[in-house]
Amino acid sequence: MTSYTDKGEKPERGKFLRFHHVKFWVGNAKQAAGFYCDKMGFEPLAYKGLETGSREVVSHVIKQDKILFVFESALNPGNEEMGEHLIQHGDAVKDIAFQVEDCDFLVKKAKERGAVIVKEPWVEQDKDGKVKYAVVQTYGDTTHTLVEYMGPYKGLFLPGYEKPLFKDQLLAKLPPGCLSFIDHIVGNQPDDEMVPISDWYLKCLLFHRFWSIDDKQIHTQYSSLRSIVVTNYEETIKMPINEPAHGKKKSQIQEYVDYNGGPGVQHIALNTSNIIQAIVNLRARGMEFLSAPDTYYDSLREKLKTAKIKVKEDLKTLQDLKILVDFDDKGYLLQIFTKPLQDRPTLFLEVIQRNNHFGFGAGNFKSLFEAIEKDQDARGNLTALTSDGDLKAFY
Repeated sequence: MTSYTDKGEKPERGKFLRFHHVKFWVGNAKQAAGFYCDKMGFEPLAYKGLETGSREVVSHVIKQDKILFVFESALNPGNEEMGEHLIQHGDAVKDIAFQVEDCDFLVKKAKERGAVIVKEPWVEQDKDGKVKYAVVQTYGDTTHTLVEYMGPYKGLFLPGYEKPLFKDQLLAKLPPGCLSFIDHIVGNQPDDEMVPISDWYLKCLLFHRFWSIDDKQIHTQYSSLRSIVVTNYEETIKMPINEPAHGKKKSQIQEYVDYNGGPGVQHIALNTSNIIQAIVNLRARGMEFLSAPDTYYDSLREKLKTAKIKVKEDLKTLQDLKILVDFDDKGYLLQIFTKPLQDRPTLFLEVIQRNNHFGFGAGNFKSLFEAIEKDQDARGNLTALTSDGDLKAFY
């Protein structure tokens, strides 16, 4: 595991401030938004659709503290771009939006360095204010929308959005999700694509390397991964970029790439200040999480005996809830992963709490992989590599 301290040159102008929102393209935006509200503790925030004059695309925006998710579907038959995206990827993340300062400058610089600009800067406004946008292509079919507020914006979300049409009375009766903000967003790549993609962020967006691991550090008996985390100068936007590494069987990263039809967002990590309460509540709401075996906690207790840090939370409670712990000499983090949120084994969520620890759970990757391999096996996808590198079902 490597942490990087060199942030590179401070950008002369233009700033990436934070994650603004994540946009999903799905088959049925109303139902998808409802699922995240019911299971993960989000609340409806804003809407754009036929009733607001949007004739082609419907958008349901949901919110939890500082986390904003937007679910979009095509309204009419024959919307080729959204239709093809669904056929290829299923319900998936289409866009990761960043709030920025000086959108024009950032786009100009990205273009000079070779970025594909999907949409040049444009402005939208309504009675609540003015917002400037631009769209840049990143890995696969994923894009980044840059969002710049031109003065204070007083609306619910962005220009053109109105109040939700309906408020589900059930949501207020459910325990809160306790999730605060987007911690990081992970992109999975095919083999040998991780370095070119992470270099793209360094070159085109002036991000820098924050952290990395290779397959010598992270592997199970069957599979392994490599990962590079890139971040903006202020280190408020963290984007791990993963790729599979060669192993005896198909890596869960490769399984993702196969079912997603190429690279894409594998998981979104949501930060909480109280993971125990969050997971008690989310489990009560019916959310499914990956499970670590009891042997993981036996081994954890042994390691913590000689550790320089002390975990404040009760280990028995963490074990009962299947929350994982990773630590170094200075601090620790607590994390847990949901099962995939759609039938394709692609996108899932992570819930994470940090206590003076800025890593990504490298100490847990092996346990996480083993838990996912168990599910992969149940799906018939824990396949062995034959001598010529092809995959065959492993029975």
